Amino acid sequence: MYKSYIVTWALAQFLGSLGIDRFYLGKIGTGILKLITLGGFGIWTLIDLIMVITGNTRDKSGQPLEGFEEHKKVTRIVTIVILVLGLLSGGCTGIMSAGQVTEMV
Repeated sequence: MYKSYIVTWALAQFLGSLGIDRFYLGKIGTGILKLITLGGFGIWTLIDLIMVITGNTRDKSGQPLEGFEEHKKVTRIVTIVILVLGLLSGGCTGIMSAGQVTEMV
């Protein structure tokens, strides 16, 4: 049975650090490792997400994910938007924190 590209992408995007995407693909051993290390301290999570959006992810039996061609453009755009918003949010938080430190001094 083919695994869904869109489900795999969503799991990698939002729950990748817990290894849920690996469990879905039937890769239980690496799913447990990813869960224990919190996605390889984020590095493994990012690599898996890149692998998914480039179409290089396969399920446990080596089958490609169903629906990649139909959904690749939208998922790439959404992934980039989420990453940019995360970076902007982190930058704004850092700037606000720095302002509070200078007020205290």
